Amino acid sequence: MSSPEAHVRPERSPSKAPAGPVVAITGAASGLGHLLALRLVESDEVKKVVAIDERRGDVPGATWRVLDVRDPAIAEKLRGVDVVVHLGLDLDLESDPKARTAFNVRGTQTVLTAAAAAGVRRAVLCTSAMVYGAQADNDVPLAEDAPLRATAEASFVDDLLEIERLGRRAPRAHPGLNVTILRPAVLVGGTDTALTRYFESPRLLVVAGSRPCWQFCHVEDLVSALEYAVLEKVDGEMAVGCDGWLEQEEVEELSGIRRMELPPAIAFGAASRLHRLGLTPSPAGDLAYTMHPWVVSGSRLHEAGWRPQWTNEEVLAQLLEEVAGRNSVAGRRLGRKDATTLGAAGATVALVGTAALVRRARKRRGI
Repeated sequence: MSSPEAHVRPERSPSKAPAGPVVAITGAASGLGHLLALRLVESDEVKKVVAIDERRGDVPGATWRVLDVRDPAIAEKLRGVDVVVHLGLDLDLESDPKARTAFNVRGTQTVLTAAAAAGVRRAVLCTSAMVYGAQADNDVPLAEDAPLRATAEASFVDDLLEIERLGRRAPRAHPGLNVTILRPAVLVGGTDTALTRYFESPRLLVVAGSRPCWQFCHVEDLVSALEYAVLEKVDGEMAVGCDGWLEQEEVEELSGIRRMELPPAIAFGAASRLHRLGLTPSPAGDLAYTMHPWVVSGSRLHEAGWRPQWTNEEVLAQLLEEVAGRNSVAGRRLGRKDATTLGAAGATVALVGTAALVRRARKRRGI
């Protein structure tokens, strides 16, 4: 994930030292954790930032603790901390799914248990609005207390649902620990997900009969929402995203990318076969999030005075700028030669591409 230029934090005189919380951030060496650490070391409302990761990152003004989030020794590193923000997750599409799940679940369990043992009063977790599930009968927008109807058939969703379960159980097991959970919409800003790769395709795949609605969340807005949670301006479970949403037709008009419409059986069949053969990182369940609405209201943050600084249109424009020059079919990144060949296929690019990949895999395996 890209990060803003770091500035050296000026030393505060003891008389001007902030009286706010001591905040620990896991995953602080890169990505979202790094951006949050940079923001909080500059905040006059935060007393101290403890940055935790497997390697030391560049966050001037932070106190570093280098260790794996699954190490029980993290409890000692959290002594004197008021709030821990757990962002040390593996959400890499190319990671081994079993190893990724083991890391994410064990890491969250360890951090929550260690936080309680160290006397931390608040833990902040970050999952995704994907946990609500993409369903044809979803309200638009969804209320934040809507049931979580996601299944484990999409990328990372099984991990995120388990993290949510751990977060809900923690205050019952450890009454002194408050847990706040943030659920961002499609996250953009140096991110690489199945949903951002959707916009790397030469054509936007639309499943016939579906009703896509697109809501984005810029990483800068998520960082500011996390700061609200750290400073205890919000509590509980809440969604984060741009105001409103874009219909598929608006996305196509703004992006200039034409659609390719496929019947559900063909779209799901091709996606399922490609994933089963190990040719794409995205399971067929990811398609549901490009078919059905999962737009959220964000009312709890709004009631606390928070507002997004980015619009859906602005975030989409940045996403298109970030993915320019990349080419994906069914979530699989293509080399320049493959992309040129498939680009010439016109309206059938995704279907031809997936069929060719399946045939090639079967030939290699002697099927």
